[in-house]
Amino acid sequence: MSHVLLINVRFHDCRYHGSGDWPPSPARLFQALVAGAARGGLSPSDQEALGWLETLPPPLIAAPSERAGQSFGFFVPNNDLDSVGGDVRRIGKIRTSVKRMRPRMFSPERPFLYAWVFENNEENRSQANVVAYMADRLYQLGRGVDMAWAVGEVIEPVELDRRLEAYTGAIYRPNDGREGITLDCLERGSLDSLCKRYQATGHRFTPTGQGKRLFTQAPKPRFQAVSYNSPITHLLFDLRDTVKAGSPFAPWPLARVVELVQTLRGRVDAEGTPEPGATRRLWDTLPDQRGEISSALIGRNATEADKHRRVRILPLPSIGHAHVNRDIRRVLVEVPPNCPLRKDDISWAFSGLEIASTGDETTRELLSNTQLVPAVDRSMLEHYGLGSGESARVWRSVTPLALPEGAGRRRIEAARLRAEAKDGPERLAEHQCATGAVLHALRHAGVRASATSVRMQREPFEAKELRVEFFSPGTRFAKERLWHAEITFATPVQGPLVLGDGRYAGLGLMRPVASVIGVHAFRIVGGLADGTKPATISAALRRAVMARVQDVLGLRKPLPTFFSGHERNGAPARGNAHRHLAFITDLARDRLLIVAPHMMEHRHPTPDEKRHLSVLAASLVGLAELRAGGAGRLELTSSTAHADDRLLAPALRWESVTEYRVTRHPKRTMDHQALVADAASELARRNLPRPTRIEPIQCTLGSHGGITGRMRIEFATAVSGPILIGQTCHSGGGLFIADEQR
Repeated sequence: MSHVLLINVRFHDCRYHGSGDWPPSPARLFQALVAGAARGGLSPSDQEALGWLETLPPPLIAAPSERAGQSFGFFVPNNDLDSVGGDVRRIGKIRTSVKRMRPRMFSPERPFLYAWVFENNEENRSQANVVAYMADRLYQLGRGVDMAWAVGEVIEPVELDRRLEAYTGAIYRPNDGREGITLDCLERGSLDSLCKRYQATGHRFTPTGQGKRLFTQAPKPRFQAVSYNSPITHLLFDLRDTVKAGSPFAPWPLARVVELVQTLRGRVDAEGTPEPGATRRLWDTLPDQRGEISSALIGRNATEADKHRRVRILPLPSIGHAHVNRDIRRVLVEVPPNCPLRKDDISWAFSGLEIASTGDETTRELLSNTQLVPAVDRSMLEHYGLGSGESARVWRSVTPLALPEGAGRRRIEAARLRAEAKDGPERLAEHQCATGAVLHALRHAGVRASATSVRMQREPFEAKELRVEFFSPGTRFAKERLWHAEITFATPVQGPLVLGDGRYAGLGLMRPVASVIGVHAFRIVGGLADGTKPATISAALRRAVMARVQDVLGLRKPLPTFFSGHERNGAPARGNAHRHLAFITDLARDRLLIVAPHMMEHRHPTPDEKRHLSVLAASLVGLAELRAGGAGRLELTSSTAHADDRLLAPALRWESVTEYRVTRHPKRTMDHQALVADAASELARRNLPRPTRIEPIQCTLGSHGGITGRMRIEFATAVSGPILIGQTCHSGGGLFIADEQR
């Protein structure tokens, strides 16, 4: 059994001025320990303990979130004393600002943690206690201005896991990768090199015999460079039928995803012997590493601290198109950088692996014509947020999340569904409990971005996917524990994202939902007055956005037409081109939308519009309240406009959401004919195809001769939104939504 030497470091001013490394490297901490303990010289016990610390593996590091402070310069003497005749009293004449410094600032609530793991025996515990006592004498870490203090303690791994779980900063783990960040760590001889450097510093100037002194640099300390948080290795395989001509895909049913994972890695019998699979292959080839193989692939005898070292098998359902079958045709194998097994060995274990049917224990047979084949095409990974380098704020589950027992729904027997039906408060309580469990799952998965909203349901979010009940049979996860989830983050998150208790069994796989560039969305969460007209809120939103943009541009800078809708002389923008933003109030879905002109005209943005969009994005950061007069004081949360939103997704049939007002009234035509003709003309100006049918639903003649109405539009081919046309389109009028039957 192992123990942990944990050193907690806090900074007096919550600033770190050290240059180069972040977090402060273990080598810096080691030098600070030596400096604190060596006042008057190191005692033999201190030297022995520090030498023991050199033999331990590199430590785990936890550091609070940081931000860059203001840069400033240091005035230091230039190394040119001869230019002033060697007179040190004139050193100010050669002083120059050559050193600039930018401190890192962080919260005082979280300390820095350095955790060394060691074997638990009497000698090691004794040495660890000496180092822990030395930590009390630490007085600075980094530069001389970085005053700090430390507390050392010896704890059990379970206690370390508990503290890391509650830690809100970044966790840095050492590994043997070639990428990630590199920090200096201890090695045998580090203490001896520091002692030699200290002694040499006092003899840097050697007399030459001619009245001059020769300067000699002190030897550098001896440390080893260690990679921290190297990226995960992703091995992608295809499920192929190797008998048929051309080796087509051999799809695996989506509902049996857990069974596929168990089959690939190999089940383990009561005696701990694996059955045919990747684990068995490695067992037979590497008998000396059987314990590490079982821990890394199956999780046998693995603790909570070992989870970051485990290999994860992720069957990938085919997604990316609305009509594709969601069967599993590819398998992704994730190998963490600090896995105890070599990546090449794991790749060999899965390559060419034959798939065994495990549906019935009595009739199990080997399907020799279905094998794992290394994939050539890796484009499917982009649909799961991997490979493209892009991140997303909104993620939806493809396979359901397995949440803890406490987050499960109340089970009702089929015969008593009507008698024991759940009421509204009970359903709400179940969803709130599941939402809390998802937030815990994000922390367990190492996702540091905060979630702004979580949506829980049993039904899938996409067609051709499955309800949660289909994933439960034959697994250890009861159907009441399974949930589909949609999570919106405050900041974009990189994939792949896998959550829940079943993340090592193929469950909890998420996919990113693409956001639409040029559409900003805000959800109304409170403060809306009853009977409010949408135009009132749209006008208030327009005023708020212009005010925030003005703050970003500067008070004396003119507001471009893109934001105001007015020319430089104050006149409204005219012409067929829609060069300014549209502000939409979608009360049916309790949200507000800001639509860029290129989205309204279904074209690419111009260079000027791209610059304006950057300013708009910066101005909308932190918008959480909208004062709309009689409409109320609206509380807002930032949302995301999805590509599959009914206002944006491709569809054949579109129907009015808000009233359409004609831009002009053709003479000698009936009101409904004028409505249809004007709408057809507006669609053409929006670069949309000619509709096959425009059907008026409602038509009203105003007191001043204006015509408003609602209609239904059909196209021969699917057309993407938004469809926003008519005289009042920039304030939310003439908005259409895709018909449910699209």
